[in-house]
Amino acid sequence: MRISLCTTATVTAAASCWSVLGGAGPAMAFATAVPSAVNRPITTTTISSRRLSPVSDVRSSSTSLHALPSPLAILRGGASTTGAEALAETFLDSSLGQVLSSTFTTATPAGLFNGALAALALTTVGIRTAAKLGGGDDSKSESSKKEDKPKEIKSLQIKFLSVFWLLRLSDWLQGPYFYEVYASKIFNGGPATLSMISQLFLTGFASTALFGPLVGRLSDQYGRKLGTLAFCMLYSLGAASTKSPLLWVLLLGRVMSGIGTSLLFSAPEAWLVGEAMEKKKGGDYLGETFGLAYAGDSIVAIVAGQLAGAAAGARGPTGPFELSTGFLVAGGLLTSLLWKENKAEPSAGDDGKEGKQPTIRDAIQVIKEDKKIALVGATQALFEAAMYVFVLQWPPAISKAIGGAFGAGAATPYGKIFSCFMAACLLGSTIFGQLISRGVATESFMAGMLAIGTLAMGLATYASHAAAAPLALLVAGFFVFEACVGCYFPSIGTLRGKYLPDSHRSTLMNLFGIPLNALVVTVFLGIKKLGVSGALSVSTGALGVATASMLALKKLAAKEESDKAEA
Repeated sequence: MRISLCTTATVTAAASCWSVLGGAGPAMAFATAVPSAVNRPITTTTISSRRLSPVSDVRSSSTSLHALPSPLAILRGGASTTGAEALAETFLDSSLGQVLSSTFTTATPAGLFNGALAALALTTVGIRTAAKLGGGDDSKSESSKKEDKPKEIKSLQIKFLSVFWLLRLSDWLQGPYFYEVYASKIFNGGPATLSMISQLFLTGFASTALFGPLVGRLSDQYGRKLGTLAFCMLYSLGAASTKSPLLWVLLLGRVMSGIGTSLLFSAPEAWLVGEAMEKKKGGDYLGETFGLAYAGDSIVAIVAGQLAGAAAGARGPTGPFELSTGFLVAGGLLTSLLWKENKAEPSAGDDGKEGKQPTIRDAIQVIKEDKKIALVGATQALFEAAMYVFVLQWPPAISKAIGGAFGAGAATPYGKIFSCFMAACLLGSTIFGQLISRGVATESFMAGMLAIGTLAMGLATYASHAAAAPLALLVAGFFVFEACVGCYFPSIGTLRGKYLPDSHRSTLMNLFGIPLNALVVTVFLGIKKLGVSGALSVSTGALGVATASMLALKKLAAKEESDKAEA
């Protein structure tokens, strides 16, 4: 679960969270995907590379603009005020002009990130528009391809996406108030300590790592639809536990939420792939479906942040968890009504004839025997570990940079920054969809994306290490990385659909989560020694190894294609 710092109330939670482990602790619960997770050409933002300084009167900057001659005046041979300039001055003096000027001014952190959000959104719209209008014959073939999409594929996409987005909404709702809901508890006559909240946080992570492979195997064996319904039940119980004042109930709730997270990130995807492979040309549309899923997930995350803020305002810190339960119930009902059950195909027995139910030992053996599966797993574990470490460390890193650029008292607009991250994720998902539709191999695309992500995180690490962290450099690195996150989730879903055998799909996905969780917990426990820049350095290293893994997979895939062509 990726962290959603989306609302005003989240500012308090995030600021408090940094002190969990010496000022740079966890910021709440994860996605990520995906939030998830969730992704971002970022150089189009309006952030200047110069050091920004606060301006007390925004109108003073507009006055200096009025003093400049207009292009029309220059063409006429003079710099006198023209009708166009008078109109511009009238607009700036109007209420609308003042609102826009204050909203997008670079004199405040909020205005700066409002401008960045607008730039990211416009870039995404521009890419989509250019793809539709500038493709010539390619656009026509693309349109005919969409028209030729089988009805059963369209139906499958509707069934999957309607459930997937509801489940992701329920997950995103809980992120912003993870810290605050536990900080509000009273134990032994006193408020919950930071150490206690850290233990609750780690309990969920440990639960995911310990029980993930088991629930994955059960999902493969008894059905992915049943696994998705089990997620709805477990996550609802975990959310309900936040109403209790008892520590053991809260710990039990974190265990159930951790198990539920394992199911969320394996059962629905395994169900989709299983259903798609049963349909004609179903596998050809997996990349498109994953692209739609995670592009929509970015929008869902932004909506969830607003809903969480409203729910917290009305019901307190448990409000978002209560609302999340409602969406979990709705998601469970849709799953029951729209999905049919599918189970893993039994793997071949020792005699090669009789099938047997998948086991964790069998799944480990599959990894050992197929290097391509091992490389997919390594890429997943390393990239997502880097992403979760980033999620824990971006709030203190950006807060420090904003303090250096705008002054120590400048407020950090966490909600606006999170919205920028999600817009960057959407941009990344859009880029993925455009390139894959033009026949770019997923392995090649992902290798390039991982290399860019490594460079972006390295840039951000360098910026965070500086005594006065340069805001533009840091934000640019983070935005590019988030765009890579937007590319990553549909890419890795496509590769898992291609390389992971159906007989062990959910089990394998959860096995890959063990090194992921181990790396994140290790960084979490050592954060006092590592600091923000040290943790981001770990992310950079993990991304570098993930890039090497994907390059090796690309080489193996190309060799196999060459061998097939020669045969």
